[in-house]
Amino acid sequence: MTRSYSFALPSFFLILLLFVAGCKSTETISDDQQSVDYVVPPLFDPSDSEMQIPEIVPVSPDVNVDSLLNSMSLRDKIAQLFIVPAYGSFTNENEPRYLRLKRLVAEHNVGGIIFMQGDVYGQGVMTNELQQLAKIPLWITQDMEFGAAMRVRGTTRFTPAMGIAATQDPENAYLKGVITAREAKALGVHQIFAPVLDVNNNPDNPVINVRSYGGVPEIVAEYGNYFIRGIESEGILATAKHFPGHGDTDTDSHLALPTIGHDFERIQNLELVPFKVNIESGLKSIMSAHIAYPNISENIGRPSTLDESVLNRILIDSLGFDGLVVTDGLEMQGITNHYAPGEAVVLALRAGADLMLISPDELTAIDDVYDAIQIGRLSEERVDRSVRKLLELKKNRGVLKDHTVDLASLNNQINTLNYQAIANSIARQSLTVLSNDKDILPITDAKFPSVLVVTVADDKDGDTGSNLAREMRKYHQRVVYHNIDQRTTDEEKIEIMEAARQADLLVIGSFIMVRSHQPIQLPDELKKIVTALTDVQKPSVLMAFGNPYVVRDIPGADAHVLAWSSSSNQVEQSVPGLFAAEHVNGRLTSEIPGMYPIGSGLSFNHTALRFDIPEAVEMRTDSLIKIDMIMQHAINDSMFPGGVVGVMKDGALVWNEGYGYHDYSKTTPVSDNDVYDLASLTKVMGTTTAVMKLVDEGRLALDDKVANYIPEFDTEEKREITIEQMLLHTSGLPAFKIYVDKLKTRGEIMEAIKNEPLEYEPGTDYVYSDLGFILLAEIVEEISGDRIDIYLRNNFFAPMGMYSTHYNPKSVGGWMTRRIPPTEIDDVYNRGTVQAVVHDERAYFMEGVAGHAGLFSNARDIAIFTQMLLNGGTYAGRDYLSPEIIEQFTSHQSPINQRAYGFDMKSDGFSTAGSLTSENSFGHTGFTGTSLWVDPNENISIILLTNRTYPDRDLGRGISRVRADVADAIMKSLQTE
Repeated sequence: MTRSYSFALPSFFLILLLFVAGCKSTETISDDQQSVDYVVPPLFDPSDSEMQIPEIVPVSPDVNVDSLLNSMSLRDKIAQLFIVPAYGSFTNENEPRYLRLKRLVAEHNVGGIIFMQGDVYGQGVMTNELQQLAKIPLWITQDMEFGAAMRVRGTTRFTPAMGIAATQDPENAYLKGVITAREAKALGVHQIFAPVLDVNNNPDNPVINVRSYGGVPEIVAEYGNYFIRGIESEGILATAKHFPGHGDTDTDSHLALPTIGHDFERIQNLELVPFKVNIESGLKSIMSAHIAYPNISENIGRPSTLDESVLNRILIDSLGFDGLVVTDGLEMQGITNHYAPGEAVVLALRAGADLMLISPDELTAIDDVYDAIQIGRLSEERVDRSVRKLLELKKNRGVLKDHTVDLASLNNQINTLNYQAIANSIARQSLTVLSNDKDILPITDAKFPSVLVVTVADDKDGDTGSNLAREMRKYHQRVVYHNIDQRTTDEEKIEIMEAARQADLLVIGSFIMVRSHQPIQLPDELKKIVTALTDVQKPSVLMAFGNPYVVRDIPGADAHVLAWSSSSNQVEQSVPGLFAAEHVNGRLTSEIPGMYPIGSGLSFNHTALRFDIPEAVEMRTDSLIKIDMIMQHAINDSMFPGGVVGVMKDGALVWNEGYGYHDYSKTTPVSDNDVYDLASLTKVMGTTTAVMKLVDEGRLALDDKVANYIPEFDTEEKREITIEQMLLHTSGLPAFKIYVDKLKTRGEIMEAIKNEPLEYEPGTDYVYSDLGFILLAEIVEEISGDRIDIYLRNNFFAPMGMYSTHYNPKSVGGWMTRRIPPTEIDDVYNRGTVQAVVHDERAYFMEGVAGHAGLFSNARDIAIFTQMLLNGGTYAGRDYLSPEIIEQFTSHQSPINQRAYGFDMKSDGFSTAGSLTSENSFGHTGFTGTSLWVDPNENISIILLTNRTYPDRDLGRGISRVRADVADAIMKSLQTE
């Protein structure tokens, strides 16, 4: 449900700017963003009288920039060049650090803000408060390399750049840019510090790593260009970083000053390529790097940010860049270890930089720049040039006109379901399988009955990566989880090793993050235990969530998989590909030395069911939600006590909702995982499927005579009846006979059916008959040697992972029976409450197993079954039926009715498949209130499970209308261009 929020906050409910002492980082690719500290000199005593906020005279949106510039004092112009940090989280308005921030804006007229960590509403409120204090509207900036979620909780998080390039589709970079920019715009952000155009050709780089698109300049240039175009399409300024290149270093500039010894010819052919390409394409902003390039500079040892040789001579003169140049964070130790705050800004301005990002001491720096101008070390014209750029941006980008955040609209502009679906899709596409020895992937229950998931983390949380195991349990029935981190004891390690010996498959998740200030290799102690795990004689998969180069530490794993990030969304979206629930086609864009060259990667088809949201398959949640009211009205009318609706489209179960209760006592709510008596859906999911396989294998033919398998049919009346006629309900057999008023055993009932007289000449009429399907199940047993329940479990249900699909579910155990609603209170055959046993009396007395009824299942398993059909007979990498046999059995076959072989087809006029499904739709209904319809034209299946026969079979007679209404609501939710 979408909720609207209105804000009428008193002034003391402001958002805190957390300037915590000692920050050393403006950029990090940690997925668990940590607060960053800043040294802020005391500006005043909070006990002093309240700050005097000058009267604000709004700047006209149509102001002439030169006139505005000429009206400003020198100090105001200098202050405009400073972008100061803020945290977009709630705080009290009298917090000293927040008061200092307000003073920087209101009294010292800084030009802009860089928001660090925060949340959606906190940042929005703070933006509005600060904008109200500014004489000239503030220029709001933010790091958003992974989307707005890099800094703002509650926004859309995207795969890091290297994962985006792994998808082999630059359009994904564009989409990421568009969505990031839209959310930035909604938050009042004007400039995004992204993309990273560094070429990551050093696997030991401690700070760039997956933030780069890869180790090939052309790939970095292309994907960066698409991302920039996406950002700029929404009117937001993109900023490429870190010029002239931060990719080939093993030193973190947050901690020290890296030095790269390449000459100009080298960087011209590698590091500069992405910047040059994008400058020629219209790039408007670049961030400098705090890296010394002694072989291209006249200022040996000076970081590029402060080096005229790099910015003025190479960037501005040689490459012809005339856009906005932003420094990297001036609080980083690559600067502060060598330069005072004011000196750093003076040198940056002389070098060609325009905006000063996160000075550790803004007021001192402003004073020092002012003094430098007074003594002729820096000209006022130089300052004017940079201020003019910023003012023109503020005017041309509409900041002077509209600079407030519309708080009321944030809940429909941020992290929408469509945005999340796109981010999820990109994350799944990014999965890169580098090796697959022993054909481990795709994982199935049949190949590996038990899986041990071990996550390895360089922290002390104790549950890092636990969501990997949780997500895998959606796809596998038996997953055991352990975590290894800095707090793991020797006893726990022994326990983990024993669990590894008991498992059939080991999945090791590496959560060794790329964090500023920290090493990126697997620590020795962790490496030792992980190596021991891979030495156990069991198949193993290593998944790298974060640093891809960690695979070098664990070469013994049978499969190496890159998932790029440890964010919860990325972890969850990496799992479907392991089980063939997503197409896998990721490719490596940066060499892993000695192991995998650029371009490495294996491909797998999407053949298993994925669990997803409607928007992932271009359906709409706000439309599907109408199903709720259809089901609720039916429940209110006592059509049935409850039910489940499932929707599978394009290989994803995108709607699986339970409604109402198991019975009218209303004590047990229906769960989406509940299991229902399928009644006549047994005919298609069970008997027809078994017949399809036997025909496919050549062990049975449609024109075979039934008499070949059932001797009782070798009579003049029945001898010519074929398998085809049984499937089409044209065999001449009656619809059903009661039998069980006198016959109480399987043998007695079967004998009666085999000798049942015909009611019409075979092939001349259509009478829907349970008896024909009971006999077909007997023929399956005659040919295969297995009773149909055993045959189906061995050949379909078990290997396909259909855990909840069984005949006689009571024999499975309490975990199954508790999930089954009752179907009737039987006072005819004295069965009492019919629950977890088949409702159909004939099937009941046939030991619960028959060709026409007896199967129980849930929406998940039925979706798996229908996906197998829509896949052309393949599921999770295994072939069950041929495409030709499926096409034959699901197409119209009868000259006298609307039926396929076993399956019903959508009829003319009213149909329980609704009015919007195609004429090629096939499916079936069940007496207990179940139905299944598959529309191959839309690659969709519609599942309805109810117990409309409870407490009496004469109830729920309007179920056909409900089936049709549900189907129409689902088909209406399909998005159209």
